[in-house]
Amino acid sequence: METNVIYCGDNLEALPKYIPDESVDLIYIDPPFNTSRQYEVFWGEAQERRAFDDRFGDVMTYLDWMRPRLHELHRVLKPTGSLYYHCDWHASHYVKVELDRIFGPGNFRNEIVWRRADPKGHAFSRYPSTHDVLLYYGKSDHVTWNTQYTAYDPEYIASHYSNVEEGTGRRYTLSDCTNPNKDRPNLKYEWHGVVKVWRWTQERMQRLHDEGRLVYTKSGAPRYKRYLDEMPGAVVTSIWDDIPFINSQASERLGYPTQKPLALLERTIRASSDEGQVILDAFCGCGTTLEAAAKLKRRWIGIDVSPTACRVMSERLETRLGLREGEDFRIRDMPKNEADLRRMPHFEFQNWAVIALGGIPNRIKSGDFGIDGKLYVADAAKKRTGGRDLFGEMDNWYPIQVKQVDRVGRPDIDQFQTTMRRDRRLKGYFVGFGFSKDAMREILRANAHDSLDIVPVTVKELLEFARVTG
Repeated sequence: METNVIYCGDNLEALPKYIPDESVDLIYIDPPFNTSRQYEVFWGEAQERRAFDDRFGDVMTYLDWMRPRLHELHRVLKPTGSLYYHCDWHASHYVKVELDRIFGPGNFRNEIVWRRADPKGHAFSRYPSTHDVLLYYGKSDHVTWNTQYTAYDPEYIASHYSNVEEGTGRRYTLSDCTNPNKDRPNLKYEWHGVVKVWRWTQERMQRLHDEGRLVYTKSGAPRYKRYLDEMPGAVVTSIWDDIPFINSQASERLGYPTQKPLALLERTIRASSDEGQVILDAFCGCGTTLEAAAKLKRRWIGIDVSPTACRVMSERLETRLGLREGEDFRIRDMPKNEADLRRMPHFEFQNWAVIALGGIPNRIKSGDFGIDGKLYVADAAKKRTGGRDLFGEMDNWYPIQVKQVDRVGRPDIDQFQTTMRRDRRLKGYFVGFGFSKDAMREILRANAHDSLDIVPVTVKELLEFARVTG
């Protein structure tokens, strides 16, 4: 089985085609719910639009769509493997019933509550919703597990580790040395005049005494000196309120509408897998799971239906981790010919064309005033400023217009000229499957008489460019 790979396509097709039985150690999924286009999330739309209301029937439609995918995920999971299903209040209770049926109710381990936001308004007839849920299942009773810890709260340290050792400055607390199980005859003995059932053997007690780890009360009873710097921290529980959602200034922010924090995936992966094991995300969106897995030295597999999302993942792995496509990881099943691209959803086709040309897609797809993307010249870095405008305040760019039509016509070129004049651009790129004779004549006329350099680019040329450069 190939790992460190992104499959572009429907996971219901990719899973049986590429992933063998019981070959994956950990699965994390964050499937879209109540979204448009038959629950497919397409990168580059202004938002993950709600297309359905919250009626029971819509949940059933969603579960019907998810059910065969969950069976496939159960199939590929190892007996020691785990699955985390990330969802919100829309369907979490119904999803749990479905997961109980597939994994068995006895393999349900936790409902993890992630506090993802502070309330930002008033809900006049209900409490504000500020959390998501991760439903955690094991394939069996014997799963990979690594307890996770967080730093102690300062108030806890002040109240429980108030003692400070002279000379070293180390904080410590004193704990009981007696054994909670009083029926341990082998551990009952006299120590410094006190007879008790002790926690350790007499030899171990002597070592602790010699090391200065025992402090004696006025009655002579020993107390064990437990140093703060030797403690792993507070155990992570099923309430995760210490991982904030990605804010507008976060360096990891990509603008993906449902992007999850890297820290959330890192905790999940650390807890339920070991180095070298295989992590699968079958709805991997912008690739947070893949980055976390690679960073933590796990092997990984990502699946997403969106070609643009797959390209964004590739750029993310290259930019943030220095991994190189074709050497450190691969993308499989990307569209390879014009027929594939003709079948692609409209916005996906726009984004593919802009990225293939070397530009940055415009996230605003309605009211974009004829600009589907921007191509920056070589001496201008592509930066995201953290604001709403993906392109920032850089001015050294060329507009890109894309039409998913067999022949771009003269009216299309006329409109593009208007757009270029409005934005004071002297050069622009127009992408289509082909151009009519009238369109080409107008391009030549504008170039010769209006000083507008309009560059026509065919899909065939982009495919050949992608093959040469990819």
